Amino acid sequence: MKSKRIALLLITTLSAVSLGVIGCTTTTGRDSEADAQTTAPAIPVQQVKTDVPYVPTPQSVVDAMLRLAKVNNKDLIYDLGSGDGRIPITAAQKYGARGVGIDIDPQRVKEAKQNLQSAGVGNLVEFRQQDLFETDFSQASVVTLYLLPEINLKLRPKLLQELKPGTRIVSHAFDMGDWKPQQVQQVDGKTIYLWVVPENVPTNLR
Repeated sequence: MKSKRIALLLITTLSAVSLGVIGCTTTTGRDSEADAQTTAPAIPVQQVKTDVPYVPTPQSVVDAMLRLAKVNNKDLIYDLGSGDGRIPITAAQKYGARGVGIDIDPQRVKEAKQNLQSAGVGNLVEFRQQDLFETDFSQASVVTLYLLPEINLKLRPKLLQELKPGTRIVSHAFDMGDWKPQQVQQVDGKTIYLWVVPENVPTNLR
């Protein structure tokens, strides 16, 4: 009888020790996971990928682009890749035109909005962070560009499809392939191009 009691006591003791070991192991594991989560490096915020490097258009070229397009107070200008916002802001200040600046880079949009605050034409101009290829600019009467040759070519079918006949398009530095411009000007060593959207778009340009 005594032997049975001793054996039962030994079994109970060993079971308690085993449970204690398991409990410690489980707790330690959770603590390790928590420590790992606490000390893990933060994932960096992904920066917006831009297809065109930011290079501001000189003010003399901005003025010439707006003159070439014969901008007036009835126009709605869409500036694609608007950077610091100088083209639509200048159009509003000089001609009373309305303007929309489109840029995918939030830093550029922020800068443009700051410039707009000090320009005094906030009632005429707005800036949006958008992808050019997902933007509806069908209401524009003037479109201004300072992009890259390959972006101009990729954008050309969208411009010709969405814009109304008679809409003026002015590009700083780069043309649109085999779509011949109506006018080409040199300004302080820079080239600017003017196109007017035709009534009937040739098949090769679509």
